[in-house]
Amino acid sequence: MSFQQIKPQKGSEIVMHQIKQQILAGAYPPSAKLPTVVELAASFEVGRSTIREALSALKAMGWVDIRHGGGTFVSKILPNELGEENGGLFYKTESFQEVLEVRKFIEVGCASLAAERRTEADLAGLAAILSQMEASLDNEELSDQADISFHLHIARASHNSLFVSMMESVAQRLQESMRESRRLWFFAERASAELLLQEHREIYQAIEARQVELASTKMMQHIMKVDQVVHRLALPHSKTQ
Repeated sequence: MSFQQIKPQKGSEIVMHQIKQQILAGAYPPSAKLPTVVELAASFEVGRSTIREALSALKAMGWVDIRHGGGTFVSKILPNELGEENGGLFYKTESFQEVLEVRKFIEVGCASLAAERRTEADLAGLAAILSQMEASLDNEELSDQADISFHLHIARASHNSLFVSMMESVAQRLQESMRESRRLWFFAERASAELLLQEHREIYQAIEARQVELASTKMMQHIMKVDQVVHRLALPHSKTQ
């Protein structure tokens, strides 16, 4: 008999779930301002970094809006856990989850073909983007831009015009997906920008070496990590008091 591994919740997850329950209970209605990070840290008796991680995850899931220098506010429209179209990140019809599903099919195929068909010019372009990623590790906006550029460039390296068209047609949704993916992954797995950069390097190395299977596997693993985090944070344990 095999047992499913149970991961203990981190402090930031517990804080996230409790704040979410307070919002659902009406203690903090839509548009209400939450206590400051300092006040929340004192209330929960945890460090400020734990509070910031929890708030970042709530923002990624559509529960709060963080205004730089202005504080944290409950979203005007809350995610709807019944799955209606005006729900949030996990529950609206055109959901974050659906974007991830599309990414699996398109980007794994792009990586596979890129490993087979890439040119030296394609490699040079990918290498330049990796350099941009490394130079912008501490700049979230530039990191996001480099991330989307890397994935779009892999589509171009597939030399399949339909793949390129599909990637470019969902570029905005893709950029939003990647931005939220980074926040969720960093929050749930305590991952770092350096680790994310290393994953991109491994995809590049597989493409450079023309290792078709490895390139598709690395891309699938890259996307699946986020998929697993989404399921983990959206599961019923989020109702924990």
